[in-house]
Parts: sequence; C-alpha cells; structure tokens
Amino acid sequence: MSGEELNLTRSRAVNERLHAAIPGGAHTYAKGDDQYPQDLAPVISHGRGAHVWDVDGNEYIEYGSGLRSVSLGHAHPRVLEAVRRELDRGSNFVRPSVVEAEAAERFLATVPTAEMVKFAKNGSDATTAAVRLARAVTGRTRVALCADHPFFSVDDWFIGTTPMPAGIPSETADLTVTFPYGDLAAVEPLFDRYPDEIACLILEPATQAEPPPGYLAGLRDLAHRHGSVLVFDEMITGFRWSEAGAQGLYGVTPDLSTFGKALGNGFAVSALAGRRELMERGGLRHDADRVFLLSTTHGAETHALAAAMAVQTTYTEEGVTARLHALGERLAAGVRDAAAAMGVADHVRVRGRASNLVFATLDAQGRPSQEYRTLFLRRLLLGGVLAPSFVVSGALEEADIDRTVDVVGQACAVYRKALDAGDPTPWLGGRPVRPVFRRRA
Repeated sequence: MSGEELNLTRSRAVNERLHAAIPGGAHTYAKGDDQYPQDLAPVISHGRGAHVWDVDGNEYIEYGSGLRSVSLGHAHPRVLEAVRRELDRGSNFVRPSVVEAEAAERFLATVPTAEMVKFAKNGSDATTAAVRLARAVTGRTRVALCADHPFFSVDDWFIGTTPMPAGIPSETADLTVTFPYGDLAAVEPLFDRYPDEIACLILEPATQAEPPPGYLAGLRDLAHRHGSVLVFDEMITGFRWSEAGAQGLYGVTPDLSTFGKALGNGFAVSALAGRRELMERGGLRHDADRVFLLSTTHGAETHALAAAMAVQTTYTEEGVTARLHALGERLAAGVRDAAAAMGVADHVRVRGRASNLVFATLDAQGRPSQEYRTLFLRRLLLGGVLAPSFVVSGALEEADIDRTVDVVGQACAVYRKALDAGDPTPWLGGRPVRPVFRRRA
C-alpha cells in the first residue's frame, strides 16, 4: 500500500453488516469504526505475530493488539499448543477441573503479593467483584476512583461517572466519588467529606506517568488509616510493567488487585487477587456473611486457563517484559526523531512507559485535537500501520519498528502541511474520529 491507494471495498460492506446486526458495529466501543477515519476502518480477516490482514487482503503492522491483550503476538505457538491440548480433553465440567488449581497456583507464584485468586472472563467482572467485596467487608457504600484513568468497568458504579450515563440511576452514580492521580493531599479531604462511608480506593497504579515517590504507599496507608480497601486495577500494568504487575515493580501491595488483557494473550481470562482474609469472604471457610464474589459459567474454561499458564511461562522464560520495553524504546525514539525532523515535535508526542506507549496529536495551540488525530491515523493506515496507540507486542521485529517510523515520518510531513495551512480539514477524508465516551451518537 502506498500513497492514497487503499482498497477497503469489502471492509466497508462488512461494516454495514456489522452495524445492521450489532449495536455500534462492534462488541467493544473502542473498536468502533467511529474511532477511525471515515471509510478507513478495516475489518480484520486474520493475524499472525505483529501483522494483521483485512478482508480486502491489505496487510498492516499492528499496535495495541486486542486492546493491549495480545502482548505475545497473534497465534502464538506456545499458547495455541496449550489451548489445543486442553480442548481435546473438554473445556467445562460440572465440578472444578484440576487445571483450576494448577492455574491458581501458577498465578500466585507469578504474583507473590497475592494470597488467593479467582478467575473470570473479563476485566469488568473482576473490578466489580473487588468493589462488591470492599463494600461487604467494610460495610460502606461509597467508591472512590481515580478520575484520570479512562476505564474501570461496564457496570453502573463506573459508567455512571462518564458522559454516557443513560440507564443508570443517579442514586447509584452518586455513590462514586473521584480523586486525581498522583496527588495524595487531594485524597484526604474525601475521607473528611464522607466519614466512614468510603469502601475502597480504586486506581491503575500507573499509566502514562510514573507514580510520584511515596504516592502508592501513601494511598495504602491512607486507606487503611480510614478503614478502606486499596484496589489496584492491573488490567494493563499486569505483565507490561513486570510479570508481577506494577505492585511487583513498585513494591507496594494492595489489598485487592485485578488482572486481565495480557494474561491470556487474546483468550478470555481475567483475575481478582488479594489478601486471604478478604478473598475468603467469597468462599466457604468463614463465619461471616457470604459475599457473592465471582460465579461465572465460563470463568474457568480449561483452555483459557491453559493459555494464561502458557503466557506466564513464556514471560518468565523468555524475558518478554524486557523485550516489550526494548521495542517500545526503539519505537519512541524513532517517532520522536521523525516528528522533530518534520518540525512537529511539539504536536506529535509519544507518552507512557515504553511497554505501553500512546501518542498525542496536538493542534497549533498545543491542544488535543481529534481532527489532527484523524489526519495522523489516516496517514498511518495508508502506509500499512494500524495503530490506535503505539502499544507494542513481543512479536514485533526491529524491521517492523523501522518501517513504522518511516510511515510516521510521512505522516508528520502531512501534519506539517496542515499546520502551515492552519486547517487539517483537506487531509481528513471525511468526519473526524470521535471520543468513545460521549453523550450523543
């Protein structure tokens, strides 16, 4: 693919079929065609490693694979071997499989800061279970979440705080309060404003910015001083910051934590982990009121748990986290150099930990711009790079990174033209991309 030539005739037809049968045209809003330039939303046929092909036969270098879940690359042989082995033995039974014990023990060995674990299929179920458990053990109703982090759950306690609260009672949304990331002093007033009401603090331990020194430990001490539970959402940081998550890297153990995404390399598996005295409240060996923690028909399918074990083994034996960081550092340096060479270093910026890079597209005044994001995404797609973010997978080769940097350079050249013209509209190809969370379709 080169220049303006990109045949997406079949993708456009399939997109129409998707919208006719599926609200939003996708099963995840972040995958919607509104997130891509108009008429440039490829529908994927298959993937291998760090490359994907659409139904029109176009090949792309892919970033952010599976919304950050496919960190080893598509169709990873070690993971597929483990999955196929279990599928031949049956995947779901009327009683627990021995694989459930093996997977739990393997997870707890990988994340030694946790004492018990329970598996589910998606991150939302795990984070909501953490909130329910915190409310049960504290006898409190309010949840305090970090307002600077984009997503925690599809459930009402979180979605009620977003610009898409339709269908959620205000009484439910009012039970969630927020705090900013990195500012410990801003959290204390919440406990003063809602004395003995806050069940938990929930946040991602890190995102684009590293936690300030002492911040995570300070949050833990503050939560405990006020009788609350500290929850780390490690859906992204788990296996990207370290095999043991951000808690293993920073040395701060939360009361509860949730994992997913990279845990299954694309197979559906998530986890709620934490201190035994809390987790056991969802079990059978205690005298307190029972907590309906997690109970899912498909939560312990053997092939998904086998995938998770294979992922953990691959990470530890092959040093995947270090590879992700090395690839990300090469990519970040290349993108920054390409942007500087085209005079747009102040407008195309790479942010975040090397294993979890995102990019910002800023207008002439330095403000985030959906129009310039559209321009940038369009040029990447035309160059054969599918990149809603620059989140790397371990399957990328250095040649993929170098090719991506070349395409970024071409995109930055167009970006410079748009800045000089004072209007990116001629380079958008249609309507701009839209934020996921918005009130109107």
